Amino acid sequence: MPSQSVSHAEGVASRPVFSSSMPAQKPDFASAVARFLRYLAAERDASPLTIKSYREDLTALWEYMNEAAGGPVSPDRITVSDLRGYVAAMHEADYAAGTIARRLASLRSFFRFGMREGWVNDNPAKPLRNPRKPRNLPHVLSTEEIGRLLQAPPANDPMGLRDRAILETMYSAGLRISETVGLNDADLDLNEGIVRVRGKGKRERLAPLGSYAARAVRRWLQVRRLHPSLSESMDRPLFVNRFGRRLTTRSVARMLEKYLRQTGLDRRTTPHTLRHSFATHLLDRGADIRSVQELLGHKSLVTTQIYTHVSTAGLRAVYEKAHPRAR
Repeated sequence: MPSQSVSHAEGVASRPVFSSSMPAQKPDFASAVARFLRYLAAERDASPLTIKSYREDLTALWEYMNEAAGGPVSPDRITVSDLRGYVAAMHEADYAAGTIARRLASLRSFFRFGMREGWVNDNPAKPLRNPRKPRNLPHVLSTEEIGRLLQAPPANDPMGLRDRAILETMYSAGLRISETVGLNDADLDLNEGIVRVRGKGKRERLAPLGSYAARAVRRWLQVRRLHPSLSESMDRPLFVNRFGRRLTTRSVARMLEKYLRQTGLDRRTTPHTLRHSFATHLLDRGADIRSVQELLGHKSLVTTQIYTHVSTAGLRAVYEKAHPRAR
């Protein structure tokens, strides 16, 4: 596809976008893409990154069609069979399921716009189903590994006490990293062992805080009070850096990486691994899945069900190791 015409389309968002009231035209592929990108910029207020992604996805189809047909093909000549061949070619090239699904979404939007403009009669991408994404089981730590990790931060250093309180809180309450750094003093009730969490979609939930986590947080608060730059407001952040400012998610991730190196634990471990481990360990010990759903703050039970697969996999491993006739 001639990149010049497509790139030019990104810089003309102020031009009027072709509408269905104008005479139907049969543009070539490059012209159709240019119109579509102007539409995204002017009417959909799409970001430059989004427009770039659409352009790349449509360029990939243009290159495939040029090769398959032996020359340029206008959008109105592209059929469902052509797109099935395109999807098959992506599968043969070992494209990830997510990449194929994204490209199909781009094509559906492009041809839907073409129907609105009148230069295609139907949407050949609409009947195509997205490939099923492989459901990778989340990485979890064993209870013994969790114990090693939680003991890693030094107990004789203020930042060590803070790090231990963070890790204990994330594992005890099953918090996301963003939820953890977003905690304020007012969210904490150590006497009741409860923390108020602001999750995805601004949904709030109450999460239990175990005795180990509560003790670690109390010890951190004792040393944090000595920080000269902290105000006494109840909306002050619970976890702060050396300068008294709220920690960032990247700071917590770097902190975890440091303790992973010290303990020799699996480097695939991320802050979210603590949340995965929280859910898996609860199910392993008999918690019902709906309770775990509530504790995680999942809107749908389907999201929580992946942990039942992890738990079952663990049971299978134990069975195969212990049963004399398992293999």
